[in-house]
Amino acid sequence: MILLSPDRRSRLTPLLHAYWRFSRGMTLGVRGCVIDEAGRVLLVRHSYTPGWHFPGGGVEVGQTMKAALADELKQEANVELAGEPRLVGLYLNSRASQRDHVALYRVDAWRQPAPFVPTREILEAGFFALEALPEDTTRGTRERIGEMFAGREQSEIW
Repeated sequence: MILLSPDRRSRLTPLLHAYWRFSRGMTLGVRGCVIDEAGRVLLVRHSYTPGWHFPGGGVEVGQTMKAALADELKQEANVELAGEPRLVGLYLNSRASQRDHVALYRVDAWRQPAPFVPTREILEAGFFALEALPEDTTRGTRERIGEMFAGREQSEIW
């Protein structure tokens, strides 16, 4: 069962953020902008937070960012790295917390051994043309797409 509040965030999200704030100090996450042969980007829709996002998640203690990226892409969209991802930037994700940082990678070389199957965490995953993103694609995701593909100035804030 998925517990969502009216804004579609899990009721547990504020508690988890409070826990992370005191147990981890600073948090680091990774996201991947996976691009297919048609120039479309991979986005996922979570069960616990609204909108469409780049796939990604937290970097665990003792884990490299690249290993975290590979794990998250596999878990969230059944995508495997087939080459070196390129670091696009590091961002402060102040909407989550003043301690949260995100590393964004561009992924051009990848494979998907089998189609994505929805899970409890990821309800949908799909490739979208830059000019036809889902209406509820998050602000941060849209801004990163604008920076990477439309030549907008890169921000330090997610």
